[in-house]
Amino acid sequence: MKTTKVEMTVGDRKLTLETGRVAKLCNACVIASYGGSTIMATVVRADPRPGIDFFPMQVDYRERMAAAGKFPGGFRKREGAPNEKEILTMRMIDRPIRPLFPDGFVDEIQIQCWVMSHDGENDTDVLAGVAAAAALQISDAPFEGPLTTVRVGRIHTDDGPQFVINPTTTQLEYSDLDLVLSGHDDGVNMIEVGAAEISEADMVAAIEFGYEHIKDILKLVRELQEKAGVEKRAGELMLPPAEVFDKVKSLVEKDLTEARKVKGKMDRDEKVSAIRDSMLDEHFVEKSDGNVEEWETSRKNRQWAKESFRTLEKKITRRLIVEEKTRADGRGYTELRPIEGEVGMFERTHGSAFFQRGETQSLVSATLGSGKAEQIVDGLLPEYSKKFMLHYNFPPFCTGEARRIMGPGRREIGHGALAERSLQGVLPSPEDFPYTVRLISDITESNGSSSMASVCGGCLALMDAGVPIRNTCAGISVGRFSDENGGNVVHVTDIIGEEDFFGDMDFKVSGTRDGITGIQLDLKARGLMPDEITEIFEQARVARIEIIEIMESTIAAPRAEISRHAPRLERLQIDPEKIGRLIGPGGKVIRAIQEKWGVDVDVDDDGTVTVAGTNADGVDGARGEIEALGAEIKVGSVYTGKVVSVKDFGAFVELAPGVDGMCHVSELDTGYVKNVTDVINIGDVVTVKVINVDPQGRIKLSRKAAMADSEEKEPAGA
Repeated sequence: MKTTKVEMTVGDRKLTLETGRVAKLCNACVIASYGGSTIMATVVRADPRPGIDFFPMQVDYRERMAAAGKFPGGFRKREGAPNEKEILTMRMIDRPIRPLFPDGFVDEIQIQCWVMSHDGENDTDVLAGVAAAAALQISDAPFEGPLTTVRVGRIHTDDGPQFVINPTTTQLEYSDLDLVLSGHDDGVNMIEVGAAEISEADMVAAIEFGYEHIKDILKLVRELQEKAGVEKRAGELMLPPAEVFDKVKSLVEKDLTEARKVKGKMDRDEKVSAIRDSMLDEHFVEKSDGNVEEWETSRKNRQWAKESFRTLEKKITRRLIVEEKTRADGRGYTELRPIEGEVGMFERTHGSAFFQRGETQSLVSATLGSGKAEQIVDGLLPEYSKKFMLHYNFPPFCTGEARRIMGPGRREIGHGALAERSLQGVLPSPEDFPYTVRLISDITESNGSSSMASVCGGCLALMDAGVPIRNTCAGISVGRFSDENGGNVVHVTDIIGEEDFFGDMDFKVSGTRDGITGIQLDLKARGLMPDEITEIFEQARVARIEIIEIMESTIAAPRAEISRHAPRLERLQIDPEKIGRLIGPGGKVIRAIQEKWGVDVDVDDDGTVTVAGTNADGVDGARGEIEALGAEIKVGSVYTGKVVSVKDFGAFVELAPGVDGMCHVSELDTGYVKNVTDVINIGDVVTVKVINVDPQGRIKLSRKAAMADSEEKEPAGA
């Protein structure tokens, strides 16, 4: 295979797609470069596994530390399990690609994306999405592309806000929008957003801006396909035979239609399961008394009957919603499920909340900590720390199941990241609120939109913990249903799990009264255009405000004080040149302060010192010592310190840890002092005044002068 290379300019940087040189034994390989960053994406197609009834596509994305000239941290100098960034990127690549394969396609598809070069400015998550979709497009897999992905930022300039395509990491630091967008010729089919209360109109404008660039990149992918692509091969599609589907339809359609109208989830599931099991046991029995061929035929027909039943249930659900305007639980298109909220659920947490919408509920706990609790993130980008974390848990019991208990999977990590992004937009700045904040959202009951319940419950928990958030934040999901011809389309608010499963779309939107803070779109239909997105945003905005009003009836604003169980934080600024004095030799001084007052002390390179402790007196005492250490010792200042050494000629007084001054015997008292120990001894606490600081920094003190100042301040007749 000859090497094929195509390129174009996107956002003043060159995007290059190359194939035919590397990994020639796989079905397709594309090496994509953008700026100084490079991704290698490979696609392998294999025959389906026997008996499989789903599409087994696997997406893997890995960041090799060598790509940025770095070594992996820890003792094992080799990359291990994927980190959170890698998992989120895998999901971002998978979600727009998966719906673009035909129904019934069950061949194995494995996509691997490796970061081969990272320039520190052009991040590789979006580039991996471009490379993976391009590799699928030139493979023989029946991928209904082309598809591509872009990122959009918004930077405020003297000329007003400006959208930026594929912003660099530096530009993103000054952006109030992080929008990742995937799409094809028929519209947008994946959206990920983290934003700082962006209006619906501005969000639509950002999507339109990104989609224009998507259309340009699609031309580049087509050029690559024309030069290097191979003929598509669909293979055998695992779809039920028409005669089996027709038989299932004639047997259960009427009863299944009535069962789909039962309002309670458990009751509805029980009724539907009974109809399915009865049909299978009466009309699709697996023959065990015939020959092998008869047994195999009966087994396949039973499997096809299960698939036909599921397809029929989907068609009935969609018809009821689109044509008869009947949702499974009896609600109208824009009607919310009943909502309940409560704060202060647990005594010893720093903040806690309960949020329930319909049959979905979340228990959220908030924990406040000092800078030592920050999460350190080390990857291809420069190491940084996170001051806000939201961890989402989805135990088996929340759906009434007894499944294997495991750690968080890709879904849990993705849902937690969405809720975290949504609430990040309303948090105060670290300068105003220096605490590290962690939320844990435990889903204790689930029937749709548990990530949006985490946003609502998380916001209530933040307010209960006394975090001064800027606005109340809520989230809601909007679904989409269309008839079999795709002509009649309806949007429904607050979808339940079955509406997500049988519908075209799960469009999650989080935000405040002022704007959007988070979006996640998963689409099974072909694509969305800006006009339809505008309509969905308005429907979500109305529902969001309704939820916010209910939440504010539970707790109207953040509590004025943080929990008495939370640590107290004090921030002060010292001269960066005095940091060494505060730390002391081998950390001796700072450790002594922490042990003495029972606090934690963090020091930043710019001289910012944070003191954290559960005891207010301890925090105040440590703060006083640190201020003394960082202060400039000036003539005329008065200090209270401990006598640390006594000589014949005077005594040395510790003004702050590591800072001593000498009080001459003549300055100890107003009269004649023969021996220093006649007035003071080691360990005494005395008040002294600075009377001189020589060029070498040596400090001369006077107890006599401090006493005189004190007498002058005494009221007459005291």
